[in-house]
Amino acid sequence: MTTLDAPRPVPRQLPTPEARDLLALVRDLVRREVRPLAAAEEEAGVFPRDLFARLSAAGLLSLPYPEEYGGGDQPYEIYLQVLEELAAARLTVGLGVSVHTLACHALAEFGTKEQRAEHLPAMLGGGLLGAYCLSEPGSGSDAASLRTRAERDGGDWVISGTKAWITHGGIADFCTVLARTGDDGPDGITAFLVPGDAPGLVTAVPERKMGMAGSPTAQLHFDGVRVPDARRVGEEGRGFRVAMAALDGGRLGMAACAVGVAQAALDEALAFTAGREQFGRRVADFQGLRFMLADMATQIEAGRSLYLAAARLRDAGRPYSQQAAMAKLFCTDTAMRVTIDAVQALGGYGYTADFPAERYLREAKVLQIVEGTNQIQRAVIARHLVGAS
Repeated sequence: MTTLDAPRPVPRQLPTPEARDLLALVRDLVRREVRPLAAAEEEAGVFPRDLFARLSAAGLLSLPYPEEYGGGDQPYEIYLQVLEELAAARLTVGLGVSVHTLACHALAEFGTKEQRAEHLPAMLGGGLLGAYCLSEPGSGSDAASLRTRAERDGGDWVISGTKAWITHGGIADFCTVLARTGDDGPDGITAFLVPGDAPGLVTAVPERKMGMAGSPTAQLHFDGVRVPDARRVGEEGRGFRVAMAALDGGRLGMAACAVGVAQAALDEALAFTAGREQFGRRVADFQGLRFMLADMATQIEAGRSLYLAAARLRDAGRPYSQQAAMAKLFCTDTAMRVTIDAVQALGGYGYTADFPAERYLREAKVLQIVEGTNQIQRAVIARHLVGAS
């Protein structure tokens, strides 16, 4: 049950007719294939793998990557707005596209020309799904202390260890894996492209989460997984730089997803309060609710402007790490506030699973944690402002 069948389109300033056509295509796909199944599939814990195959065929898993390898050659400014539209309909889909894009980044940016030609077309448009393997049970925020190890054995590398909190764990066709090949610290880490069905790669039982039941999150155990040196991405020992470069873009992805979830919650609150009467008046006509809705809309618009400003810096080739951290911090905190207020606006109905407001609230929480907790984002911002502590 829901009060909202078709939310109003978000007014967007898009730079080209092609961008407008792309967003129109995404909205139509969302209306037909994502939104109608979102609530039921999330409740049942179903991952929409067939949908991701269709997203791949439509070019929506490859938007920010070069056309010569099957990418969409779209600026981040456009790609992130696509993520926002997808996440507003179902966070499992929006976040999944962002994670897949993150998993492709290492090869696209640091791979050799031969590696890109061999692997990227299938990764970007061949129906494949990626996972990004950086975090471990003992190294989440402190990623440079990871313990998964890769040892040389002739022309191969043998990877052993455990990765944790892996989105698409157990269903990914390929994994970008960061493993230690040298001494402790960030300079001893190397990136590898590992097939999802590699012998010795074992998936643990998926985590039981408060939200996003449709998106599998699991530990991956690497028990002597053998990969050829041709699947090493970038220079040996320079993998931490590869990982951090990817995370700046990933943080913008989470910011866009957060704005999408917040927008969906606002749309639900607007529809409910406009359609329900109390004391002979629309609920939306009470000043307390009107001010709450105004604050929600203002926070969402500010978050959207912040992530787009950071995206434009990235598109212009300018430093944007600080702005990415700011966008991730502000947008995900905004999603948390807005979804709490949306539940409140619906009253008792907001606390029931008959309406999607409670799902948006449960989903918003994870966005304050993934791709670096918001405490880490504050540390990143402060380091840019006043230097390392």
